[in-house]
Amino acid sequence: MNLLAKVIVDVPTIQTDKPFTYLVPVEFENTIQSGMRVSVPFGKANRKISGITVDIESNDKTMDESKLKYVDQLLDDEPILPTELLKMSTWLAKETLSFRISAFQAMIPTQLKTKTYKLFKLIDNDELDKDELKFVDDYLSQSENLINLKKLTETENKILKRLQNKHKLRVTYRLEDQKQIKLVDYLKANLNKQELNEQIQKTKKNAIKQLAVLNGLLALQQKSVLLSEFCKQYKVTRTDINHAQDKGWLHIFKQEAYRNPFFERQVDRDVKPTLNADQQVAVNKIQKSIINNQNDVFLLEGVTGSGKTEVYLRSIENALNAQQTALILVPEISLTPQIVKRLRARFGDLVAVLHSSLNSGERYDEWRRIQRGEAKVVVGTRSASFAPLDNIGVLIVDEEHEPSYKQQDMLPYYHARDVMIWRSKWHHAPVILGSATPSMESRARAEKGVYVKLSLPKRINDKNLPLVQLVDMSKELRQQSNIDFSKTLLNKINEKINKHEQVIIFLNRRGFSSYLMCRECGYTFKCPNCDVSLVYHAKQNKLRCHYCDYEVYNPGYCPKCNAKDLSYGSSGTEKVAKDLKDLFPMARVERLDADITKRKFAYEKILKRFEQQQIDILVGTQMLAKGLDYPNVTLVGVLNADTGLNLPDFHASERTFQLLTQVSGRSGRSDKTGEVVVQTYNPKHYAIQLAKAQDYERFFKVEMHFRHLGKYIPYYYSALIVAHGINENYVVRKINDIAHELKQKLSEEIILGPSPQMITRVNNQYYYQLIIKYKKLDEIYDILHELLLKYQLDNRNKFNLRINLNPQSMA
Repeated sequence: MNLLAKVIVDVPTIQTDKPFTYLVPVEFENTIQSGMRVSVPFGKANRKISGITVDIESNDKTMDESKLKYVDQLLDDEPILPTELLKMSTWLAKETLSFRISAFQAMIPTQLKTKTYKLFKLIDNDELDKDELKFVDDYLSQSENLINLKKLTETENKILKRLQNKHKLRVTYRLEDQKQIKLVDYLKANLNKQELNEQIQKTKKNAIKQLAVLNGLLALQQKSVLLSEFCKQYKVTRTDINHAQDKGWLHIFKQEAYRNPFFERQVDRDVKPTLNADQQVAVNKIQKSIINNQNDVFLLEGVTGSGKTEVYLRSIENALNAQQTALILVPEISLTPQIVKRLRARFGDLVAVLHSSLNSGERYDEWRRIQRGEAKVVVGTRSASFAPLDNIGVLIVDEEHEPSYKQQDMLPYYHARDVMIWRSKWHHAPVILGSATPSMESRARAEKGVYVKLSLPKRINDKNLPLVQLVDMSKELRQQSNIDFSKTLLNKINEKINKHEQVIIFLNRRGFSSYLMCRECGYTFKCPNCDVSLVYHAKQNKLRCHYCDYEVYNPGYCPKCNAKDLSYGSSGTEKVAKDLKDLFPMARVERLDADITKRKFAYEKILKRFEQQQIDILVGTQMLAKGLDYPNVTLVGVLNADTGLNLPDFHASERTFQLLTQVSGRSGRSDKTGEVVVQTYNPKHYAIQLAKAQDYERFFKVEMHFRHLGKYIPYYYSALIVAHGINENYVVRKINDIAHELKQKLSEEIILGPSPQMITRVNNQYYYQLIIKYKKLDEIYDILHELLLKYQLDNRNKFNLRINLNPQSMA
């Protein structure tokens, strides 16, 4: 009786989003398991593609084996996905209107994602014409030939098709993943202790290097060691080692080694601080949940600097003491260096890190350390929520309010917070959602008793919150035009620099300026592919689109009227940093944004210098707003607090309040009094006023009132339907058809639109949207699923449709 494998194939469509049944060859019967990658023939052409086995079962003779195909190849020696993640894929695909294979692709590291190569082999060279013979010489001279079809000329493409139609070629497929295991040289003694001592006695006293090798081998006590470390410790060379191998004293062999992803190779162990009363209450309640295997969701709400991280560390320690593991998420890569440093200082080599700044080899090695159970504490960004940890004792989402926890740019559109809560139920372990400014939905759930609320209302050691001053920039503008810095802020910066204290300047815009405009005719440099202005980057003297990456050198004149009088629009981090250097020539100014931190460890190096007080003024975007703790920072300046308020998104006030509260919290985290200067054109806006007062309770009540009036989350859920394509008229016609269809089928729900997206054209694709507000997903799920199926089938090449449930941005 043959075994059957149920396989989810790597074809992300609605029609293929189901297990396909394959026969298991006899040679694989003892090794194949659920959660492995396999190569299988698929479709009429039996093209080789990869898939994930989700079940292995015996044929009970109800399945006609003559109609089944065989699994072609096992791509793994052991499962890469545990049972938990296999089960989760079904939930995740439904929850996000996605496919199980898309869920699997989100779960596994890049190096395990396979590529399919199409190979051509000439099987008959009779009766070929002159052009065909030349094509054979150029492209088909090997037994298997990989041809880059995109580089073929139109004529060559026709010849290739002609050869296929004449049955002169055989097409095969080869699957390869991208994993590269790092192998390094190790050495081990061939001689035992007695033999080594005898050899030392025989060796001449002036043979210093030989004696060093022998004494080193003796000290190893038959253990193997990294060859490079041996050479470094005993001051010998590779040549000396090779001579020793020739003499039979030792042997060299290859062994796998993990790539080190950490900026600092070694971290000193820390001393645990004494908890205050509020921290102790929180730790005790979470510990009780860990011990009792309860999947409670704790909302840990604490003002900035209240010691939330120490509560995380104690909870992780309690999980480890119970022989369990821990998973902690941070919203951005920028937060990982500090939290990683604290975790390693407390838990040493048990810590693994997962985020997109790691190269693929480092990420793969960290993933394997986790899978093998060598790492017990995992920290990372959104995708780390799928880390293959077993026996989890506590799960933590730091800064749980952050929108970056929602995947917005590709399927599946999941929220990491939801993934962590699902995993907590599987492992019977608590989740900690930490924030100084919780999201409206999380706080509402805590108010209803769905989550358990824990409070840290005071800064540790009773330090005061910073003093916040609002500056009305409309008044400043009457006194001087085109300014970035108010007199108040400049005076404060000067004061802090003279005291040898540090300053953070925050704005939410990269580059030198947000646009470049001709003063003569008003021409603005725009992206040819998108409906946005190009951002000027002075260092490279380039204009760049931050949506499609189009870039062009600044010509220095207007292409419309040839005038050279160009105006640089509102400032970005690059220009602000330059201006501050000019204004304060004695100050050491550095900037920190996504452009700067593209280089490996650039972020860590800048923060290290800032920590060591080698930088006086640090200019940056929102990566500076959260989690940073530097005692000598006594001033934070916010250049334009209104940036987020101007977005057409119901989250705008919440995000502004959260960002201002968080960035203010970077100031005054020691005994020195902290100050914050917020520059704004809307000083009376409730989000800005309440952020100044650090009054989350009042903000929550006001914002919930507006959410109720507007029928937004947490009172209503929302679905964002986005249609896009290269033909704008076609997109508009189809999105209107969809709106009409939905309004007929959904009588209880609220449908808004259709309307063009805020940026209608991106990379020559036109984007239009609809919004559905609903109470229960079950009531609209089938309709949305049918909608995706219909437009996937009918308009595959002209029209694209995506549906994002509870998006973090409506703009």
